Amino acid sequence: MSLLEHLDELRSRLFKALIGFLVTFGACWAIAGRLLEFLVAPIRQHMFEGGEIVFINMTEPFTIYMKASALAALFVSAPWLLYQLWAFVSPGLYPKERRMVAPFIFFGTLFFVTGGWFGYVVATPTAARWLLRLGGEFHAQITLRSAFGFESWIILGMGLVFELPVVIFFLSRVGLVTPGFLMRHFKIAVMVIAVLSAVLTPTGDIPTMAVFAVPMILLYLLGVAVAWIFGGKRRKARE
Repeated sequence: MSLLEHLDELRSRLFKALIGFLVTFGACWAIAGRLLEFLVAPIRQHMFEGGEIVFINMTEPFTIYMKASALAALFVSAPWLLYQLWAFVSPGLYPKERRMVAPFIFFGTLFFVTGGWFGYVVATPTAARWLLRLGGEFHAQITLRSAFGFESWIILGMGLVFELPVVIFFLSRVGLVTPGFLMRHFKIAVMVIAVLSAVLTPTGDIPTMAVFAVPMILLYLLGVAVAWIFGGKRRKARE
C-alpha cells in the first residue's frame, strides 16, 4: 500500500471506530445519572459525616454526565475499537498471525476492563481515603467536576496501563522485543514506570503513585513472560 492508501485506510478505520463509539455513547447517555452515581460512590463512601459532593455552576452536571457517558462508552465499545486497530495493522502481519484477531480482542478488552475495575475498586478508594483523612478536621465540600475528574483519570489510566502485557505480546510477535532485552532494561523500565505513575497520579502523592507503580511493574514482568512464551514461536515461524 502507498502512503496515501495507508492514510485512507487509517481514516476509514477511525471513522468506523468513531461511529461505534457514538452509538455506545448514546446508549450510555440514557443511563447517565445511574452511571455517575456509580462512579462517584468510591469517593462519597470515604467522606466524613456532613461532607458532600456539590456543583458550583449550572452547566457542570450536564458536562459531567457527558463525560461519564463517554467514559463508560469507551469501555463498552473496547472490543470494536480494538478490532479496528487490528484491522489497520493486520496487513503487515504473517497469515498465521492474522488469525489471532479473536485472542487479541478478547485479551485486549479483558485487560482494559480489568484495569478500569482495579482503578475503581482499589486505586480510587485507596487514594480517596488517604487524601480525605488529611482533611478530616474540616468540612468537605468537593465539586462534582473535581471528584469525577479525579476518579476518571485513575480509571482510564489504569485501563491503559493494564494493556502493557498485550502491547508486549504484539511487539514480541513482530520481533521487536525479546525476554532478554526486556530484562536487561528492567531498571530503565522501573524508572519510566515511576515517571508515568507521577504523571497519571492526579495529586502526585506517594501512596497513590504506589498504587499505580506496583501493578505496572507486575504487568511488565507478566509481559516478559508473554514474550518468552510467544516470541520463540514467532522466530521459528520466520525461520
